[in-house]
Amino acid sequence: MQLKVIAYARNGHTDKFGIPRQSRDESPILTRIVFEPEFAVREALRGIEGFSHLWLIWGFSEVDSWSPTVRPPRLGGNKRMGVFATRSPFRPNPLGLTSVKLIKIESGKGKEESAKNGRLELIVSGADLLDGTPIYDIKPYLSFSDSHPDAQNGFAEETKDYQLSVEWNVGETSEMTTLKPRHNTDETPITPDCELDEKLMREIEYILHQDPRPAYQDDLNRAYKMDYAGWRVTFVVKDNKVVVRKIEKT
Repeated sequence: MQLKVIAYARNGHTDKFGIPRQSRDESPILTRIVFEPEFAVREALRGIEGFSHLWLIWGFSEVDSWSPTVRPPRLGGNKRMGVFATRSPFRPNPLGLTSVKLIKIESGKGKEESAKNGRLELIVSGADLLDGTPIYDIKPYLSFSDSHPDAQNGFAEETKDYQLSVEWNVGETSEMTTLKPRHNTDETPITPDCELDEKLMREIEYILHQDPRPAYQDDLNRAYKMDYAGWRVTFVVKDNKVVVRKIEKT
C-alpha cells in the first residue's frame, strides 16, 4: 500500500526534544495543517466545521527502525513493555494517531499559488507533532463511538497526572523591558535578548510542565537545552520543579 502525504504539520516544535508525549485538549500550542496543492480543495472539507475534534493519521518522519519492546518514558525509562502496548514511535509501520481540537479553517490564494488550488489550512490545538510531520489522513472524532469513559489505562494510569512546576529565573542582563511570567514564584524578572510575548511564554511553560527530559536522565546538575519557535530555552530540574535559567534567540 502506498500512502500519499495530504498535508504537513507546521508549528514551533523544530526539534524532537520538547514535543508533548500525548495530545491534550488544554494545550495552548496551535498547529497548522497545511494541505499539499493536490489536496487543497475546499470541497474536501465540506461539513468539517460541525466537528469540534479530529483524528490525524500521520508518520513518524524521524524514525527508521522498530523494536518489539520499548522503554516508556513515564515508567522511568528502565522498564520494558511491548511496543503494541505503547505509543512508541519505534513501530513496524511508523504511523501515529492524534486527536486534536479544530480551531478554524483558513484558505486563500497567494501570488505563487496555483489558480486551481490556493492555500488551505486547518488550525488545530493539542497536536503532539514535530514541525514538518507528514499527514496521511484526517477523520472526524465522534464522541459517541470514539470516547470510552470507563476504559482502563493500563500502566499509563500511574503517571497520567504527572507534571512539574515551572519557575523562571533568568537574570537581568540588559536594560530591555522585563516581562514577568505567570508562574514566576520568586518574583525574578525575565529579560530575554529580545521581546518574548506572553503567548509564547505560555507555550514554553506548557511544554516544560510535561517534563521533556528523556526518562532515563535525572541529573540534578545537568542544564538541558530545548529549541522551540526560534528560541533556545536552558533549564534545570530540581525537586519536581523546572527552573528556566536562560532564553535566547536561535
